[in-house]
Amino acid sequence: MKIRTRLTLLFTLTTATILLIFAAIILISASKNREKEFYALLKKEAVTKANLFFNAKVDSKTLQDIYRNNRATLNEVEVAIYTGSFQLLYHDAVDIDVVKETKSMIDEIEQKNEIQFYQNNWQVIGMKYQFQGKEYVVTAAAYDGFGYIKLHNLLQTCIIVFIISILFLYIAGRFFSKKAFEPIVRMTDKAKTISATNLDLRLYTNESKDEISELATTFNKMLNRLENSFDSQKQFVSNISHELRTPLSAIITELELSTDKERNNEEYKAAILNTLQDAKKLAKLSNGLLDFAKANYDPSEIAFKQVRVDEILLDARQQVQKSNANYTITIHFEDIFEDDEQITINGNEYLLKVAFVNLFENGCKFSENKQSKVIVSLKKEKIVLQFVDNGIGILEEDLKHIFKPFYRGLNKIYAPGNGIGLSLTQKIIFLHKGNITVTSDKKSGTIFTVDLYHGVKNTLQ
Repeated sequence: MKIRTRLTLLFTLTTATILLIFAAIILISASKNREKEFYALLKKEAVTKANLFFNAKVDSKTLQDIYRNNRATLNEVEVAIYTGSFQLLYHDAVDIDVVKETKSMIDEIEQKNEIQFYQNNWQVIGMKYQFQGKEYVVTAAAYDGFGYIKLHNLLQTCIIVFIISILFLYIAGRFFSKKAFEPIVRMTDKAKTISATNLDLRLYTNESKDEISELATTFNKMLNRLENSFDSQKQFVSNISHELRTPLSAIITELELSTDKERNNEEYKAAILNTLQDAKKLAKLSNGLLDFAKANYDPSEIAFKQVRVDEILLDARQQVQKSNANYTITIHFEDIFEDDEQITINGNEYLLKVAFVNLFENGCKFSENKQSKVIVSLKKEKIVLQFVDNGIGILEEDLKHIFKPFYRGLNKIYAPGNGIGLSLTQKIIFLHKGNITVTSDKKSGTIFTVDLYHGVKNTLQ
């Protein structure tokens, strides 16, 4: 069942229930008022006829003739007058006698002064009446045919109005639900036209701050992220293709030249060395891409634990110097830590090691003396790492782009690379809820500052 239909039915059912309760209250109230008013009429008739009997001295036959004549056209009140000792003084119609008074009934009236009750569908009232210092008991009974007809008509009217109201409410509910869901229908139709080839399309949003507009705005923001992701993916694939093409082309060229004609051992050795160098570039590129993919994992898929930053720095230095014997890396601690917690964070050891290796290699390969230094400062809430080199520096126009994947500035002529390292490093630091900034000067070199916070746990873990 569609939401529109469900809301229409719910609206109709809720309103119908309210109308039903309202109609029931009216009917019950009308019934109570009819009963109350008719009892008052019975009392008035009982007093009137008693006054005629005692005060006006109207004889019984005349009163009975009046009763019988009126009863032919009206629901005349039947009145009976008794003494306290249950002696009948007057009765409108003994042969009819609707009330059928008993001694116990007369006694109850004398005790309570007045009683009201139903005899079949007839209403009966019994009351005490005083005349010349003596007490009598008067009963009056009648069937309120006119009142019941009015109640019946009221019930019919309520039923007809209720049925018409239900039909009107359902039609109105359909109309208003259609109007309310028109923006969602338009959004659905528009969303059906959006695919990977036209992610630039957006849903219409109005100036109002209602829920539909917020939904459209949220959906458009999601499309913005998807479009950026698709564009980044396309650019990423394009860059990978370009980066892979160069070393592969070089390897193919070297091998083709080597097989064209006979060569001496020295020439074969040179070709093998060139091919090996290009293969190492491919291996490094593939490793970088794998690490880049790991850094883009859902954080919940990455294992975090308590790790010591100083140990990871030492491992990273050992790895860099093992691959590059001419690189010199120093680690300087500005503060002496008294316990392990001061140098410990919650993180992934492998990814942090990859980030530190990239920063060490970046500092060494762009320095003439092939040296890099990291300065470790221990703060109350964080660990600050400053990776310092005395290299050629980074041009100002390149600084805002250095963390983009595959971006290589004008300094690429000084050292080989593939533009993955710094973007990978930034993703790893952000993954650990840290921060990385860079300052550079042509004369003094470059400083990468990394802030890693104590006690930061991956909330998605």
